[in-house]
Amino acid sequence: MTPAKTSHPAFFDDGLYTGVSHLTQHVPAVVNSAVSLWTDFGLGVFALLMIVGWWRARKARRPVLPVYAVPVVVVLSYVADDLLKSLVDEQRPCRILHVATVQACPPMGDWSFPSNHATIAAAATVALLMIDRRVGLLAVPVALLMAASRVWVGAHYPHDVLAGLAIGSVLAAVLTRLTLLAQSRLTPRQPVPSTSGARTP
Repeated sequence: MTPAKTSHPAFFDDGLYTGVSHLTQHVPAVVNSAVSLWTDFGLGVFALLMIVGWWRARKARRPVLPVYAVPVVVVLSYVADDLLKSLVDEQRPCRILHVATVQACPPMGDWSFPSNHATIAAAATVALLMIDRRVGLLAVPVALLMAASRVWVGAHYPHDVLAGLAIGSVLAAVLTRLTLLAQSRLTPRQPVPSTSGARTP
């Protein structure tokens, strides 16, 4: 599709966005189909990773409260991101630049900055990294691929997904840290073994 061009502020990454959009028109159709499928359903991978994190914590007999909190952290990050999006009111690039896009442009009023997908992906990744490093490391490339796919299909400027990654990471780090602190307060301290009866050599 080729949307009509309207007046808009010039962003530093306009050229990068249009360059990526032009590239999508010169790759095999199967590549665009795969990226489109990924951008629509890839967030489900994070749900699977959360289940893996829960299973590993339960198997290792670690506290599961931080694991249960990961979906809450993700939802809160999404809500904060969506509030910011409604305040900024940035039009989608596919509505104001002369480019063909892989996916149909979202409707008017579905704002561009920051990217919800990138925020959710980053929030899930950082939260998982803080509670289970191995699972979190698996999530890192998934999050980056999700963010990149939003630019590839034409839904976002690069700065939209970068902002989403930053917002999701910061919010998840703060919220998960609070969860870990709460867990430490709930966990009874182990008594220190007494040494009063030990003989002095």
